[in-house]
Amino acid sequence: MSIAIVTGASSGMGWETVIQLGDRFGGNGIEEIWVIARRLDRLQRLRRQAAVPLRLFALDLTREDSLDVLNRELTKRAPKVKILVNAAGYGRRGRVEDGDLSGETGMIRLNCQALCGVTQLVLPYMADHGRILLFGSAAGFLPQPGFAVYAATKAFVVSFGRALNAELKHRDIVVTSVCPGPVRTEFFETKGMKGELPFYKKLVMANPRRVVKKALRDSMMGKSVSIYGWMMKGFMGVCKVVPHEVLLRLGDCKKREL
Repeated sequence: MSIAIVTGASSGMGWETVIQLGDRFGGNGIEEIWVIARRLDRLQRLRRQAAVPLRLFALDLTREDSLDVLNRELTKRAPKVKILVNAAGYGRRGRVEDGDLSGETGMIRLNCQALCGVTQLVLPYMADHGRILLFGSAAGFLPQPGFAVYAATKAFVVSFGRALNAELKHRDIVVTSVCPGPVRTEFFETKGMKGELPFYKKLVMANPRRVVKKALRDSMMGKSVSIYGWMMKGFMGVCKVVPHEVLLRLGDCKKREL
């Protein structure tokens, strides 16, 4: 059986990815999508909207036994995985010294450890010429005080994705790190993200449907990084050219002016 696997499928870009994969590949290469998220009720709702059959996994990927469940199912069914999408993740704003310990370390477990664990479990079942999408963020291009742990986890995603893309070239498997700026999803409504957004983030807030559509297109075109919007592309360019210490000082000066 040829399948796709999507983590973080109960909301946001994970949900949107399932919808678009079903519309684009349903009946044309993907027979079933395995969807993974904590909220079973959301996955059941998604099942009613998806254009292909879904296999539901109500799992908390920060728990080791969740990876065991996925591993057993992969071993039992031995599917051919054509597309893997790691979209599970969350963020928290605030200074590290003021943060909740479980919340801060939980970001690392989900955004980095779980992403790496799921990918490694699935790789033996990936079809040659397959595609892996890792949802990172433009936050990973630059250290961000007040968003330090989240930005660091997304820097991990970008680095891991680029290295894995090089490792898998012999199988013609493309790994695409998806790095949007702010996206209009539930991400900004979670407990750790509530509060007034800076004006510039509201200005560049992207539509999740468009971000996912571009990410899938970039993946099929063999790109290792997918960035939505000219402002985020410009931001990445600046982060490559200007030393990070200079950008951090400029950001600090701007905050003092405000």
